[in-house]
Amino acid sequence: MADILSLKESVLIYLDRSGGLRQLAEDCRPLNDPRQTEAVYRFRVLVNPADLLEVDAGLGDYVLHDPRRATALFQSVCFLAIKTLSLTDKIHTASQVNVSLNLTHLPPFPEYTMDLSSFHRVHGPMRPVSMEGAVIALTRVTKYTQGARFLCTDDGCPGSTGFHHIRVHAPGATESATVRNDFSCTICSSQLKEDVKFRVLGDKQLVELIHADALDGLRGHQQSPFRYQSVTLFLRDELCHSMAIGRRYRVVGIPALVHQWPSLTWSVEANRVQPWELQCRHELPSRFLELLGCLASSPWRFPAVVAHCFGSGLSPPGLYNTLKLCLLLSSVQSRTDANDAFHNLDLLVVTADTLVLDRLMTYGLGLACRGVRHQASGEMFACLSRDQHGAGTANIHAGSALLASGGICMLGDLGLYKKDKLDHIQSVLESRSVSVFIPGKKYGEEADQQLSFPVQCSFWGLADSSQRSGRTDSAVLGTAEMGPVQAQLAETFGLVIQCGDRVGEQGVLAQAVHTLQQAVQPGSQRHPSSWDFSQEDYQKLVAHCRGLQAELSHEAKKLIHGYYMASRRARTQSQGVKISLASIKLLISLAEAHCRLCLRTKVLEEDAVIAVLLCENSVTLKHGASALVVPPDAVFPCDLGDADGLQRRDAVLDELHQSILRFVYTFAPGADAYITEE
Repeated sequence: MADILSLKESVLIYLDRSGGLRQLAEDCRPLNDPRQTEAVYRFRVLVNPADLLEVDAGLGDYVLHDPRRATALFQSVCFLAIKTLSLTDKIHTASQVNVSLNLTHLPPFPEYTMDLSSFHRVHGPMRPVSMEGAVIALTRVTKYTQGARFLCTDDGCPGSTGFHHIRVHAPGATESATVRNDFSCTICSSQLKEDVKFRVLGDKQLVELIHADALDGLRGHQQSPFRYQSVTLFLRDELCHSMAIGRRYRVVGIPALVHQWPSLTWSVEANRVQPWELQCRHELPSRFLELLGCLASSPWRFPAVVAHCFGSGLSPPGLYNTLKLCLLLSSVQSRTDANDAFHNLDLLVVTADTLVLDRLMTYGLGLACRGVRHQASGEMFACLSRDQHGAGTANIHAGSALLASGGICMLGDLGLYKKDKLDHIQSVLESRSVSVFIPGKKYGEEADQQLSFPVQCSFWGLADSSQRSGRTDSAVLGTAEMGPVQAQLAETFGLVIQCGDRVGEQGVLAQAVHTLQQAVQPGSQRHPSSWDFSQEDYQKLVAHCRGLQAELSHEAKKLIHGYYMASRRARTQSQGVKISLASIKLLISLAEAHCRLCLRTKVLEEDAVIAVLLCENSVTLKHGASALVVPPDAVFPCDLGDADGLQRRDAVLDELHQSILRFVYTFAPGADAYITEE
């Protein structure tokens, strides 16, 4: 008895020091409303285990290893505080106080960590553990019984009135453990009946969490022999809507075994949820630093050489340089900023050789923080199934696009998709959200429901130009034959790149020789002029660049704005094509990505020039050439295989820079007021 009194005294001391008593008084203030009458009142108590251990080591041990007993101690102290301080007159017994202990963290020791990649074993009492993983499925929010009042059927028993028999939800318990019709009175053993008007309902949501490494198997590389099992989390009350599909989280929860005849299910009652992302600060490989020092004389040379050597095991250096640069830019730009806004850069590649380019894009997918290669026969966005944990609702499973949240979803050859799938992809690319329809009758609800989820990933797609679509609009000068891809779908992709059609026999021969060389001598370097970088080197480079914060310079802003205004007026006058506001976002995104790839934090006018050239080539492939005439491979106008290639490229880019300025002065009157002529 003395030990219990000592523990309760420690609880009171901790609540006083941590501000828990003050919060308890604030939570009781709304309860004095005469319109609010319930059987159970829930109070959320924030507990810092480190501070609690300093107050009383025994009490801290209860919280970390026997949370039910710790909850009972806090419940008793909170009830005494409410009665002593006269905070509310609606609470008559301690059982009406439903205390929820929310832990701020757990000690950083293996005993308090559950690795979702290992086999789960639950022994001894339920206690809090910490786990990390990604959400692959969730349900919509439904109701559960938070607490209920029962009365004795014997009118002469004291239990027939008052609040002697209260049932509240416990971690891991099912609905039948809280509300049932076979409970007996503890006073006279008569049957109890529920006073339904005093039932208290709360919100619950089920979430499936899986080890984050399981998503690496979706990149399309060789499959790992490991198999991962997801874990079901129960989110209750204020934790509902705290987790999103595809995102990573660190969860503190209490594992529980639930016996639902004839099976035994294992789940976790979530106690605290925090967003979690891998914060890996990769150091740049020394060879990239050495290359940067050699090419510091020009702001264009470093990313050009990096793109030139990209995927050297799949295609010879110098082939598909524009595509390689755009893959790197998209990998760098596909990120979430401090305001939780996702910046995407979608690519549509038009080619007659889909095999090699598919391999290049798969290689680039491995550089993203998260990459998913979608199969045309699989689910792109979301699918439904019936929940198996007794919630009686629909379980929403993430498709490839939602699993790629924060990264890149590779669609592959769009010619393999049916028209309805392509229409759905176009709709999602336009709205950046996907809607899921839940039929009420099928999943136990009276009304149908439609939920919307944001799509936060970049899309990479391929279009086979050898499959002629038979369109007549491709006769416009400069437009590309995109095979089965409709013009409306191509418009939703930020950047359209044409590869292979202009390479000719020389490029085909170079690719054939390179493929044979790699087959006979894997990993051999046939081009002594090119630098040798591994995929791991590129992963570290992209990860480092993604973490840089780029800021637009005054000159870059003016050039982007001037080109947008000039292009909008020129194409509207000559072609009747309206350039949307999304073009400015694309230009800024490309300029920022090129700046980061240059390992800088200030976006220069030279970065804006690269963005304009890429964007102009893309718009030309969609709508035809304009008054700003740029070559098809404007960003890589010459071969970089010899020593003079970079210098010749700089000279051509300088000329194209002047052409852009003249185009702006001609079609955007007043541009000379804010752009300095060179």
